Amino acid sequence: MAAYEDLDVGDRTVRITNPERVYFPARGETKLDLARYYLSVGDGIVRALRERPCMLHRFPSGVSGEKVHQKRIPAGAPDWLETVRVSFPRYGRHADELCVTELASVLWAVQMSTVEFHPWNSRRADTERPDEWRIDLDPMPRCGFDTVRRVALVTRELLDELGAVGWPKTSGGRGLHIYVRIEPRWGFAEVRRAALAFALEVERRAPEDVTTTWWRKDRDPAKLFVDYNQNARDHTIASAYSVRGVPEATVSTPIGWDEIGTVEPLDFTIATVPARFAELGDLHAGIDDSAYSLQTLLDWADRDGLD
Repeated sequence: MAAYEDLDVGDRTVRITNPERVYFPARGETKLDLARYYLSVGDGIVRALRERPCMLHRFPSGVSGEKVHQKRIPAGAPDWLETVRVSFPRYGRHADELCVTELASVLWAVQMSTVEFHPWNSRRADTERPDEWRIDLDPMPRCGFDTVRRVALVTRELLDELGAVGWPKTSGGRGLHIYVRIEPRWGFAEVRRAALAFALEVERRAPEDVTTTWWRKDRDPAKLFVDYNQNARDHTIASAYSVRGVPEATVSTPIGWDEIGTVEPLDFTIATVPARFAELGDLHAGIDDSAYSLQTLLDWADRDGLD
């Protein structure tokens, strides 16, 4: 068994130790398979993470073992690795989090046993003003994917009416995420208010399918929850192209709106996404081309008396 494998990543070389350690038991895929996956979608994962504080979900012995949520970059990290300092006022602490600017930093994180990448929805130029609004379509236990499909199309219709461009992706599980680039003019509380106003309008249009009830125990288990709280400060979800920490090695994968009716999210894995990426490229490549103003949604929030 090889002790390590050196991978060329741009102008750098990243050493992957224990490359044959099985990380994903469903098909026996290894730490080296994980590293090679991220190499294959390099442009996409860097675009998804670029300049954002990023929490790492690490699995030192593979996804069947302990999961470590790591915010702080450890001592001994290479001097070329870039970070951004974020504060946590409630606890009186701060953390220097990974700030991806090149693919080598993603591979360094894989060497550190990272499987999932969870970036903030703000960038290091101003970490307190998000430039990304996240719509999380989260199905409850008895909610099937056909419901997710229907709600996604309602969501798109509403975004079109608002003049906002939505960029869908699978979650790597049973749901979908839709990202919208926004003007970085508002803080997290206002972005969350806007997201709640939008979620309530989706619920009004699809009351048989959608809930915005906050407490999980009070939700109808057959409905889909539009999780607006993913826009709160320090809340993160897996990025586009992030692998998920499950035995099947599923991937949170950008999709086209024309795929909503046929896509099967669990088909996207580290074994299948590289060929798709090679054929289609990054379906989120244009995500930074325009930014939406939240003012209309904030007006709705005021109208509805939302906190």
